[in-house]
Amino acid sequence: VQLQASGGGLVRAGDSLRLSCAASGRTFSRDTTGWFRQAPGKEREFVAGIRWRSGSTFYGDLVKGRFTISGDNAKNTVYLQMNSLKPGDTAVYYCADAGRNPVYVIYDARAYAYWGQGTEVTVSS
Repeated sequence: VQLQASGGGLVRAGDSLRLSCAASGRTFSRDTTGWFRQAPGKEREFVAGIRWRSGSTFYGDLVKGRFTISGDNAKNTVYLQMNSLKPGDTAVYYCADAGRNPVYVIYDARAYAYWGQGTEVTVSS
């Protein structure tokens, strides 16, 4: 599975952005796709995830109520709609995919075998 993330940019606090993650290759019967982010000097953290079979979505505590993850099976694309952005959301955002492997702990980055190149989001105050 190859992943291509896009949609990052420089915005002001309170603005919105939508990130996209397009998958190619062996995309059939994927289990879970997630978004993670890493700010300078900080560890990578879970942002959101979606289970393809059930459509269930999960969010990190810091983004609940502001971010929405969605998936389009026909386009093999996952979106991350980010509203009410804060300076603390500044980071490089990565999409990750587990392929056909089941993900038991959705916020654990080690569960994801495939990673995109990252897209940078900068939120100014």
